[in-house]
Amino acid sequence: MTVLPDDGLALAAEFPAATHEQWQHLVTGVLRKSGKEVSDDTAEDALSTVPEPGLRTQPLYTARDAAPDPGLPGFAPFVRGGRPEGGTAGGWDVRQRHAAADDGAVLADLENGVTSLWLVVGESRGGIPVPALGRVLDGVYLDLAPVALDAGDEVGAAADALLRIHEERGVAPEAARGNLGADPLGHEARTGRPYDGPPVSGLAARCAGAYPGLRALTVDALPYHEAGGSAAQELGCSLATGVAYLRELTEAGLSVEEACRQIEFRYAATADQFLTIAKLRAARRLWARVAEVCGAPRAGAQRQHAVTSPVMMTRRDPWVNMLRTTVAALAAGVGGADAVTVLPFDEELGLPDAFARRIARNTSTVLIEESHLSRVIDPAGGSWYVERLTDELAHAGWEFFQTVERAGGQAAALRSGAVGDRLAETWAVRSARLATRREPVTGVSEFPHLAEKPVVRAPAPAPPGGGLPRVRRDEAFEALRARSDAHLAATGARPRVHLAALGPAAAHTARLTFASNLFQAGGIEPVTGGDFADSGTPAVCLCSSDALYEERAEAVAREVRAAGATQVFLAGRPGTYEGVDTYVFAGCDAVAVLSATLDLLGVS
Repeated sequence: MTVLPDDGLALAAEFPAATHEQWQHLVTGVLRKSGKEVSDDTAEDALSTVPEPGLRTQPLYTARDAAPDPGLPGFAPFVRGGRPEGGTAGGWDVRQRHAAADDGAVLADLENGVTSLWLVVGESRGGIPVPALGRVLDGVYLDLAPVALDAGDEVGAAADALLRIHEERGVAPEAARGNLGADPLGHEARTGRPYDGPPVSGLAARCAGAYPGLRALTVDALPYHEAGGSAAQELGCSLATGVAYLRELTEAGLSVEEACRQIEFRYAATADQFLTIAKLRAARRLWARVAEVCGAPRAGAQRQHAVTSPVMMTRRDPWVNMLRTTVAALAAGVGGADAVTVLPFDEELGLPDAFARRIARNTSTVLIEESHLSRVIDPAGGSWYVERLTDELAHAGWEFFQTVERAGGQAAALRSGAVGDRLAETWAVRSARLATRREPVTGVSEFPHLAEKPVVRAPAPAPPGGGLPRVRRDEAFEALRARSDAHLAATGARPRVHLAALGPAAAHTARLTFASNLFQAGGIEPVTGGDFADSGTPAVCLCSSDALYEERAEAVAREVRAAGATQVFLAGRPGTYEGVDTYVFAGCDAVAVLSATLDLLGVS
């Protein structure tokens, strides 16, 4: 270690060193001024947050928040990346998804920045028919553009077709890259049906023997993420699936090293950037531990494909999805994903158009070429917060993995319903946060735009179903908006609520804005200004300050009831004002309030 000479430039040398206890004491004083009675020891807990069940984020991290040594990039436990050189200046593999036999879309992507293709193949997957693979890949240089298949139980036919195309076009076996995408347990999680196809061990042996750059299996964790699972549950299920495949491949004669080289992992990247970064880092650590226990520690460098989360995508105000996917892609890159897929912003509306695909691929291009994100190896490494979160998530993921293993392994846990039940419990907790808007969804539960012109896309083939459910963050509010849309189509007007502003603007503006935002989230048009009698609605919401409520709320409630109001809301903390039926406030169950209001207004 080199000791630098004292150059007289010590940082903050004139100030005494501050202690953690002093910081806690100052925080306690601030919290008490806001009305919270806490002690110095509990001040941090009062400011902590719970990003997911089982995880807790503290307001301050210091050197005392130690985590295990993450090692060096390219070396076990691979927390800092699977390769010593990181993403290099060239960046990650920009992999785009295609589920339709659009002759021009594939080449357009490859000509404009995409470096590999993810093809959903097979009619059972709602994807590209196997016989159409050659036409879809016409003009593609397969030795330069790797192909990853997603074919469900048609993986045998799809793999044969792809390898035959390689042979016909003169691609040398050692030049073949990509993944054949065999994932029996992922198929079962999606469809509820056991895999009915060729043994994956045969595909793996074929790749190991003749195609050194081609992988045979994918561990797809998206079914568990899309069923409402937490990051820890996603990790645990992926680990259990990977272990099941290791057992199958080694029993078929492959070594542990050969088996590990045949598996790629697919994870969701969300707009919770730090959780995504920690999840990818923790995933590598966990798989390295599995490889170590199996006697092949050097084979534990997990190959990762990150996909921007379908769960976070919204159908209303879909343009905001561009912001979500940008943050998710950034997190995937910082987290060390080898390949990143950015879903088009209109993914949930049908088949993406050319503009949406362009924005999706350009998201990675800007992050790599203009933001130079890949020029730093593990840029989040060394952050006390990220290292601690990585460690906590690794332990939570390992705990869920052990739960699945105790249930008999991933296949048994899926078939018994144990996995589905645990994911449903997690989603129920999150649904409550979404319903109360403690987890806001911009453009849906917050800042909705009722006059927005719908974005229309050609219908996409239905994805396979029958297995784990597919949830979306916007689903409860989307159901409310759909009721409003149907009412608009049938009557020519949306359901309405009159917002009665009491007192001067300084007194009512904040709660008027809050109430307007809330009701629009359910497709209910707020009417401001004018008399209640002219609003054409039996619902009215009083908006003002607490002081004015004390003076005028009950009198105004009597006035509007005399004018025909059948439901009186008050925007503010629950009280006992006579004539007020419902209180709406930050943290109330917005979905329940809005659903009941639509019922009251006769909206079916």
